[in-house]
Amino acid sequence: MIDLDRAEFEDLVSDALDDLPPELARLMDNVAIFVEEESADERFLLGLYEGVPLTERDSAYLMAIPDRITIYRLPTLAVCDDRDQVRRQVQITVAHEIAHHFGIDDDRLHDLGYA
Repeated sequence: MIDLDRAEFEDLVSDALDDLPPELARLMDNVAIFVEEESADERFLLGLYEGVPLTERDSAYLMAIPDRITIYRLPTLAVCDDRDQVRRQVQITVAHEIAHHFGIDDDRLHDLGYA
């Protein structure tokens, strides 16, 4: 497993967010992104979206706590052989979880190459 400290990994997550098309980033609403070591529930989970997708929000969606996207460092490092693979996997995982924020399901993400 490649060794990348938390600060370096967080930089890769920040870079992935910076690389989003500006028109897409502007549409993100009420979502916070976190880095954690690993999921308490699923050992090999790379990322997780928790919240109400934009496509499901209605007039009752008021004063809601932010959606949460978590990117897990240790499982990501475990599936990668080098820093370039980590960078690419982080980009894919960030895009995957943001897609859930926009209401795109896993089947469609798989078709698009982000599964």
